[in-house]
Amino acid sequence: MNNLINKRDFSKSVALSLMGLSALTGYAPAGYAQTKLEKTKVAIAVGGKATFYYLPLTLAEQLGYFKSEGLDVEISDFAGGAKALQAVVGGSADVCSGAYEHTIYLQAKNQFYQSFVLQGRAPQIAIGISLKNMPNYRGLEDLKGKRIGVSAPGSSTNIAANLVLSKAGLKASDVSFIGVGTAAGALAAIRSGQIDAISNIDPVMTMLEQKGDVKIIYDTRTLKGTQQVFGGPMPAACLYASQEFIQKNPNTCQAMANAIVQALKWLQTAGPSDIIKTVPENYLLGDRALYLASFGKVREAISLDGIMSNEASQTALKAIASFEADIHADKINLSKTFTNNFAIRAKERFKV
Repeated sequence: MNNLINKRDFSKSVALSLMGLSALTGYAPAGYAQTKLEKTKVAIAVGGKATFYYLPLTLAEQLGYFKSEGLDVEISDFAGGAKALQAVVGGSADVCSGAYEHTIYLQAKNQFYQSFVLQGRAPQIAIGISLKNMPNYRGLEDLKGKRIGVSAPGSSTNIAANLVLSKAGLKASDVSFIGVGTAAGALAAIRSGQIDAISNIDPVMTMLEQKGDVKIIYDTRTLKGTQQVFGGPMPAACLYASQEFIQKNPNTCQAMANAIVQALKWLQTAGPSDIIKTVPENYLLGDRALYLASFGKVREAISLDGIMSNEASQTALKAIASFEADIHADKINLSKTFTNNFAIRAKERFKV
């Protein structure tokens, strides 16, 4: 009898130890039921919510997936990813829906943030030349001294432009970057001649291209185009938060990852009419046909299952280190910039 009691006590002790370890590490053991959320109200900051770059976030919200996970999510939209990042670092938001590469920049400043579910497996960024201001454009060298519109200075659109410029030996200081947002403001800036080129995302870039406002010179809206620009797979939007937040709120992070992965699964079988019915009307920028044409261009860039590949994270680091003097690849620990634990469990649950 005493042996039986001891075995039961031992089993209970192991279970409690695992729960304690989960709270410390931020990762619940595989198969352990996610029950009580540490936080039910979560503030998410995003830069350009109406873009396809963050479509999984919008779908998780619009289709009620966050609510079904017990979450009351408040999403604050900013002009660009850099602004959303500031909100999270400043403490006014818990989680950022932003570009993965920001976790690398933050670690270089000894600030440890981690992606816990991927939304995009290609950047979806296109760079175009204004046909009005630069009708005689011949090559990247012609951009020296010019004004380039980006969603916001420091955002992924800015980072992509820096990488492309570096291919021609140009530095960020050789041009002027101007924040134009990711919607109507971006369209107006190029059409009014305020900028000479633009690095932005869809649906804006497809609309400018089809209306004859820009000539696309670099395109990462497809996996092939991404390979050509970055030399490998390049991750895009993700949900990331401070390691401290993830460690303290593992069940809450799991719930958010569940919602995003469920949205990714929905997207795999959704038709154009399904997208139109689900996103808010103002996302269409007044042209449904062009919106759907844009979606067709970026569809393969959306993650299938929320999981980050090691190769993709390495591509991101290599790309950034190639033009950022402050980023030293040998000093960045990529394993601390992302975790797949939550996405893997979500994938298993929803059979993605």
